[in-house]
Amino acid sequence: MTDLTIQSTPVQVPNGDLLIDAYLAEPTTPGPHPGVVVVQEIFGVNEHIRDVTDRIAKEGYIAIAPAIYQRLAPGFEAGYTPEDIKIGREYKVKTKADELLSDIQATLEYLKTRPNLKSGGFGAIGFCFGGHVVYLTAILEDIKATASFYGAGIATLTPGGGAPTVTRTPEIQGTIHCFFGNEDASIPSSEVEQIEAALTDAGVSHQIFRYDGADHGFFCDRRGSYNAEAATDAWAKVKNLFHSQLQAS
Repeated sequence: MTDLTIQSTPVQVPNGDLLIDAYLAEPTTPGPHPGVVVVQEIFGVNEHIRDVTDRIAKEGYIAIAPAIYQRLAPGFEAGYTPEDIKIGREYKVKTKADELLSDIQATLEYLKTRPNLKSGGFGAIGFCFGGHVVYLTAILEDIKATASFYGAGIATLTPGGGAPTVTRTPEIQGTIHCFFGNEDASIPSSEVEQIEAALTDAGVSHQIFRYDGADHGFFCDRRGSYNAEAATDAWAKVKNLFHSQLQAS
């Protein structure tokens, strides 16, 4: 099931008194379709993240990208200049794990209200900081399949402080695939090995994919670090993950 006709629209996800801006894309066919949450880089729900959300919808999913900086900077969207990176990082360090978990759970609850949703669990995919966030949100009971792209800091910290996110690995109930570039200086190979060991020790269903010649951000075709070969291979693996865990179940 590929390249379906889709419709996309901005929506708002309620979480208590907070309204989270989000980008929703879904097939125009009645479905039912599984749901997938797309978690942004530090640059907000920008053109690249909307494009990824559309691509997932075209594969037969109800895809939604919530603004994880909603509490800090409503409407924030940036490119990839040094100044954009500086601002995005400033917001990133102000996020908190419990709020991120709450906001992603609220996004899942929103998806449950869609009349064309296929029940049985959700997928999540995230990039850069979003790659870290989806490793964290893989502990949510509703998440069956997670694709985490170059999430820095998983082995060394958690948003808002506390024990590193990797220490929560035993709480992951679904399947997780992690994608790393071997040239990514922000994620040393020793940290990738630590993540892999934690997943193995916890008995979590997982795969770790490492790409020679690929740097941080290799999946984003708007960035200078884009690596078409690695991105193409990773996208095929993401489609297989979601199909096996969400469509075929």
